[in-house]
Amino acid sequence: MSEDVRLVAWVRGQVQGVGFRWFTRARALELGGMSGFALNLGDGRVQVVAEGPRERCEGLLDWLRGDDTPGRVDGVTEIWDTPRGGYEGFAIR
Repeated sequence: MSEDVRLVAWVRGQVQGVGFRWFTRARALELGGMSGFALNLGDGRVQVVAEGPRERCEGLLDWLRGDDTPGRVDGVTEIWDTPRGGYEGFAIR
């Protein structure tokens, strides 16, 4: 049984205007068991917050860093924390 965690990731690159948030949500729903959101930031990055089992969040992080994302990812910075809750499903903001 995996512990629940909170992943906050900031994705740099050409990640706005390419469906990145939509595909991130689709991947999170495909992996299952997570709640959170994907949000465009004013500086061109996308912030991804996911809460759920550690292995699912790690799977989402691996996807964010992989070659299967839309646009172009130049880098991902992440922090891990304890879940805060309060999310209904996985949203695009």
